[in-house]
Amino acid sequence: MSEKENGIFGPYAIKHFNGDLFNSSAVMQLDHGDLGILYDVSRNYDWSRVAPAIFGTLFERSLDPKRRSLIGAHYTSEQDILTLIEPVLMRPLRQRWEDYKARILEGLERERAEEAARDSRQARLRVDRGSAKLLGQWIDQLTALRVLDPACGSGNFLYVALRLLLDLWREARDFAIAQGISIVLPKMVSPRQLYGIEIEFYAHELASVVVWIGFLQWKHEHGEPEDKEPVLEKLTNIEHGDAILRYDANGNPYEPEWPNADFIIGNPPFLGGNKIREELPQAYVDDLQAQYSGRVPATADLVTYWFEKARKLLPTHENLRVGLLATQSIRGGTNRKILDAIKETGDIFWAWSDRPWLLDGAVVHVSMIGFDFNKQNDRTLDDKPVSRINADLSSLVDTTAALSLHENAELCFRTNEKGGPFEIDSDAARKMLAAARNVNGRPNSDVLHRWVNATDVTSRDRGLWIIDFYGLNQEQAAQYELPFQTLKRQIEDELRSATEDDRVAKPRAKWWLHRRPGSEMRRAVSKLKRYIATIATGKHRLFVWLDHSVLPDHQLYVIAREDDYFFGVLHSTAHESWARTKGTQTRDAESGCRYTPTSTFETFPFPWVPGHEPSETDDQRVKVIADAARELVRLRNAWLNPPDINPNDVKSRTLTSLYNQHPTWLANSHAALDRAVFAAYAWPYPLSRDEILARLLKLNHERAAARSNS
Repeated sequence: MSEKENGIFGPYAIKHFNGDLFNSSAVMQLDHGDLGILYDVSRNYDWSRVAPAIFGTLFERSLDPKRRSLIGAHYTSEQDILTLIEPVLMRPLRQRWEDYKARILEGLERERAEEAARDSRQARLRVDRGSAKLLGQWIDQLTALRVLDPACGSGNFLYVALRLLLDLWREARDFAIAQGISIVLPKMVSPRQLYGIEIEFYAHELASVVVWIGFLQWKHEHGEPEDKEPVLEKLTNIEHGDAILRYDANGNPYEPEWPNADFIIGNPPFLGGNKIREELPQAYVDDLQAQYSGRVPATADLVTYWFEKARKLLPTHENLRVGLLATQSIRGGTNRKILDAIKETGDIFWAWSDRPWLLDGAVVHVSMIGFDFNKQNDRTLDDKPVSRINADLSSLVDTTAALSLHENAELCFRTNEKGGPFEIDSDAARKMLAAARNVNGRPNSDVLHRWVNATDVTSRDRGLWIIDFYGLNQEQAAQYELPFQTLKRQIEDELRSATEDDRVAKPRAKWWLHRRPGSEMRRAVSKLKRYIATIATGKHRLFVWLDHSVLPDHQLYVIAREDDYFFGVLHSTAHESWARTKGTQTRDAESGCRYTPTSTFETFPFPWVPGHEPSETDDQRVKVIADAARELVRLRNAWLNPPDINPNDVKSRTLTSLYNQHPTWLANSHAALDRAVFAAYAWPYPLSRDEILARLLKLNHERAAARSNS
């Protein structure tokens, strides 16, 4: 297969294939069982009809031992790829072809009328040359366009794009035959129009093979002869290299140039900003962030670098169209700055804000985004026509324009991050609490707190406690003997059991203290009897009451208010709509949406300025909200912990399962709360989500303006 000569096996001639994958002439040793497997698969399957895309993925993983367990799990279906390629690549090309057809048909009508009048074969042949010229112009355009996938993997996106372009070419040929246009189509869509960049060697080599197999397969299916050798040509236009950062001969980092293209499509790698330094070499990350400084935030996801490079090309390639995938987190936080920049340079003409996607065998939710140099006038979002697409992949109401409100500052806090095995179970806590006073004369209750994380809120409270030496030096902490020794033993046990992959080399210098104690949060809730907490990420936006003695984990955010009115507004549809729009979406649909003190809470305009709202006795609207909030909590608690229930049955009663089921009584309770909150805003009830967001954005701007003018 790798040589021009000696391609003989018994009575069979083996064609010259070419391609680096066939360079090795090593012979595999096959035993009887191996030969049996080969016989079975060759007898029972028609390999000429295998989809090259899945073939490439399987082959790639069979060659990489680290990825063999993922065979088939990462395969992107053709339908998923079509979802992006159709609007970004094929729709404008089909429209262009329809325009050419209309012009050709108009010309043919005039020319045939002239031919009929002259009744001359010579005139007909002369007239046909005009139609052929128009058709030739279209074929020239179609066979000259270039498609780039700058993270092409084993070529799945390029393979699908090639088949669609070939179908369009064939449609033009059939049209010419049907219309009797005398033209030979010497040019054909080919793999040479496809460009790619791939960092993994085997995937890079397979991309060429997959594309060529797809090309030959299409020709075979449509009766196009193909007898040339080598069967596979080397595609130098699919590069083996890093698409976003490279090093020159002297080891200096630089941003690589991408091949010129008319269309950029693909599925760049997903890697969260907080995981980049965990997964990639530190020196590489430093160079990457330095190279893109001022363009890509240091905390942005890896995928945003592909978006930024494509955006940078728009002014110099004004007809360029780009279609890329990302996790939903691109819609918010620092990631959204990339989409802000895209809208400043060009515009987003097509997007899916939330779409299921198969990644490593699990269904995650992604965003798909098509953008250009503001050439396309119509916009499509989530398969619906819209007048505009905002940077957060919403339409109509652009909440990215919301401003932080000074009035909301110092109310919502990030919480305590322990950074080690500080938690203990209730039995251990009881023993410590019952122990005699320590040598300092103080009880262990000084350094023991009930501890709650997101699991305790969304599922069942596990009754955990935490050892907390907040504000104490090591000598002071050691005087709480039992808690100190327990913590020391737990940390030592964790270090002994840790492997190199756990990235735990040694304990922190101040190992007895929590990594981030949440000092501002502690001060804010110190004078409250209770406070409001919500999970950082969740499928449902849930708020709960926690006692002031409970220390929350960093998976929770704390709102330093203890009144039912405030709890009610937070749990209303008004705040939930705002939170889902302003918060960033996680990859996993079950994990849901992120909530943040800054972009989510500090921009939300409450019915009254926090700290200046009337009391329940002074304003009936406040009382109605508070009453509805109290009733919601009462009903939820009654469902979570009903009397005389089997202990095994109560385990399945969680806030998550309750909101998944969303029984009628819960819907009615939230509706009553919404009516009360809407009345406080002086809004009609009900309102659509867009109407709610529009009113909140207007109020946000009014509050911010009032602050700046005061």
